Amino acid sequence: MTTVQSLPTTATRVPPAPKRGSRLTPAALIWPAMLYLILTTQVPFFMTVYYSFFRYNLVDPASRPFIGLANYQTLLTDPQNLRILLNTVVLAGGTLILTLIIGAALALLLNRQFLGRTVLRTLLISSFLVMPLVTAVIWKNMLLSPTSGFFAWVAQSLGLAPVDWLGQFPMFSVIVMITWEWTPFAALILLTGLQSLPDDQIEAARLDGASPWQEFQHIVLPHWTQAIQVVVLMETVALLQVYGEIYGSTSGGPGIATTNLPYFIYQKAFAEYNIGLASAAGVLTVILTNILAVYLLRLIGRTTAHHRGG
Repeated sequence: MTTVQSLPTTATRVPPAPKRGSRLTPAALIWPAMLYLILTTQVPFFMTVYYSFFRYNLVDPASRPFIGLANYQTLLTDPQNLRILLNTVVLAGGTLILTLIIGAALALLLNRQFLGRTVLRTLLISSFLVMPLVTAVIWKNMLLSPTSGFFAWVAQSLGLAPVDWLGQFPMFSVIVMITWEWTPFAALILLTGLQSLPDDQIEAARLDGASPWQEFQHIVLPHWTQAIQVVVLMETVALLQVYGEIYGSTSGGPGIATTNLPYFIYQKAFAEYNIGLASAAGVLTVILTNILAVYLLRLIGRTTAHHRGG
């Protein structure tokens, strides 16, 4: 008679049954923010692109014929509009170059230990906190005015004739004004990048007999790459949208000497009610901003790679 031995049974762990009911996944939590961004940024942009293909003037809103790329053709072929495009590039490019140079010099200065450095750093950032329209009013009435401005007083004290800066050198004056406003931003970003540079690299270069220029060229400048890219990217986007400083100082003049694309859009949309042409200028501003930002970032990347390669 055979006996059947019972095999030991192993206990298997059964995974707990999923709880019934709705569960919020991370993707579901992100979608409200994504939907808000799409509604507030992309929908207005695509509406601007849509209106740019029509001859749409609010003086006669019932007539809105489709004209294709005619608004863009007008913008890119009219000599006056080409001058406005050139003004936009000169204003943004000139201000960007000046803020980078002056900001780098201030960052190198503020990175050294000296009495009153904290006070100077606080005073430096103050101009960046001033609103654009207030900046324009201060420079127009208190500094550049040929009758009551500070520079006119200095010129008269030296026996010289005062200069009407906004009348004779309008673009240069506006670039200086916006440079004064944006230099603290560049200086602070570059100072942050400079303070992350290890001291042993500088000391090793000095022990090897590197001159100050070689030290700057081969150690400081490559280390500044990311900081410079941040300054270039953010200032390019901001400077191509400058409006308040021009509105409060020159109103785009004399003539169209200081009219840039944002002020041109304001004139077409709110003075002439030409929504179609203003929309085309807005789309062109977005395209120009992206092209310049990408080109400048690639240029900086190539320059840095060249310096690293020796």
